[in-house]
Parts: sequence; structure tokens; C-alpha cells
Amino acid sequence: MSDFMKQLPALFGVMIGAFGSYVVVMRGDRARFRREHAARRQEQQLSAYTDYALTLKKTVTLHRRVAAHLGHDGYPHPLPPAEAAPLLVDAADARSTAGEGLLMLGSPNVVEAAHGWALSVMEVADLLRAPGCTADTWLAQIEKQRMAREKYYTAIRRAMGLPPGHSGRWQLSPAQPS
Repeated sequence: MSDFMKQLPALFGVMIGAFGSYVVVMRGDRARFRREHAARRQEQQLSAYTDYALTLKKTVTLHRRVAAHLGHDGYPHPLPPAEAAPLLVDAADARSTAGEGLLMLGSPNVVEAAHGWALSVMEVADLLRAPGCTADTWLAQIEKQRMAREKYYTAIRRAMGLPPGHSGRWQLSPAQPS
């Protein structure tokens, strides 16, 4: 029995060391899991935000093409309203689907900004169908839509902890004489 008693401190040391190693490994695994989970969630959020933005952007582009056909916009690829109608239905369906992902994964501020942008896009559509639509009223509404879009992207950057980004307003160079 005395040999056992002599080895007891070493046995306790091994047990304490094993327990300490277990605790350190478990904490490290737990921290790594949380980091990976947060990164996956952020990727899913960014994907939902991007998908929703692309559906709204597609809708705006279609409306600009129709407005170009009607002479209100300088968009380079005019599209008659009859040809745009089924494309706008498809875009609305895609927006509805993307909106579900946005509601599920988006922060409240981003969802509110997305709602504001969507409302401004609906106002673009309403104006385009209005009999009093002119190039000036059209440009004013498009500008309002651009500001709502900018608010959406600002809300995303703030929610995701990203630095401020580009406004998306491109200055076009004047046409060069040929």
C-alpha cells in the first residue's frame, strides 16, 4: 500500500492536468464554434441583403427602360410597357421571395430601410402609369428612389460593422465629339 500512496500525488497531478487540458480544449472549441457560427450568419445576412437589393434593382431597371420608351429617361435600352409587364411580374415574385429571407435574417433597421426603398420603387411604378408623368417628375422620383437605396446600403453597412461605402452615384463623362 505504501507504493500506492507514494504514487498518489503523481496520479492526482495527471488527473488535474487531463482535466485542465479538457477544459482548455472545450473552451477553444466553443469559441471557434461561436466565431464560425457568427461568420456563417453574417454571410447569410449579406446574401439575403444582396438578393433583395438585386430584385429591387431589376425592377427599377425595367421601369427605367419603359420610361425611356415613353421619352422620360435616357436609359439606353427602351422597352415597351407590354413587353415589360411579364418581366415586372417575375421581378415582383423574386422580390417577394427575397423579402422572406430579408425578414428572416435582416436586422430591424435594415428591414425598415429595405421597406422604404421598396415603397419608393412602388412610387416609381405608380408615377410611370400616371398620365401627368413628365421627364422632370420622373427624374425627381428616380432621385428619391436612389436616396432610399443609399439609406438601405448605409443601414446594411452599419448593421454589419462595415466602413462607409460608395454612394453609387456615378458621374458620367460628357459625350465626346466623333
